[in-house]
Amino acid sequence: MNLDDTPARLRLDRALEGLDVTFRGMTARSDETQCDCHWGSDEELARLKVPDVVLDPDLLRRTWDAPDWNDHGAVLRRILPQFAGALVRGLVEPMFGMYEVGRSFARGHWRQWPAHQDAAVWEFLHAWWARTLAESDPVVPVHEVLALCAEASGTLSPWLTTWEALEHRVADRHLAEAAAHWEYELLGDQLPWEAWENADALRAGLAAWLVRHAPARLQGQDVSEELLHRIRLIGLTGPARWEDPHWPGHRY
Repeated sequence: MNLDDTPARLRLDRALEGLDVTFRGMTARSDETQCDCHWGSDEELARLKVPDVVLDPDLLRRTWDAPDWNDHGAVLRRILPQFAGALVRGLVEPMFGMYEVGRSFARGHWRQWPAHQDAAVWEFLHAWWARTLAESDPVVPVHEVLALCAEASGTLSPWLTTWEALEHRVADRHLAEAAAHWEYELLGDQLPWEAWENADALRAGLAAWLVRHAPARLQGQDVSEELLHRIRLIGLTGPARWEDPHWPGHRY
């Protein structure tokens, strides 16, 4: 049985509408500059200074990905409605992982924006996360959306709390898939994505949550004993981990 994602889908639709209303008419600063050798042309830059003009996919990618805007927040506000729509449709493909998109949000310092703008972004991230957890086959994998949300917000807590509260086989299957994706890095005491900051704290929080929360949720799932042992080993340290008979022999 699939988790009924209708409420989550409707919430996400409203959140996308909220972004459109909140950021309609926004532009990059009139004096914003970019490198015409590496980023793009003056004509493309000029499009960011005109409100509500749809950007072609390549220009959108170069815009969110560029790390050196003078006012990244203004640029992010300019593209957010189109950017968010592309994200939820799976049309944004970073080179390394969705955590790169989260970094773009973080560079915009959106938590410092006016309250109604901050609230619109916060609701979008929460609504997209809830919809992703509810879908049996989301267009962006759960572990990728989690990395994006963690990097965008600087915290794992609200995202893991939402996941923990969603007791359903769809969410449990996502947990099994994510654990399989994470176990190699976590067993090497590494975060499974490149964090903007606080990597050690994020890694410790994710590992502790997985060890505490996953075993009971994954019992009865089609999960190998090997994966369950690896989750258990994440909760051990030093020789207790490396000398355990179920240590997988990972090399780092």
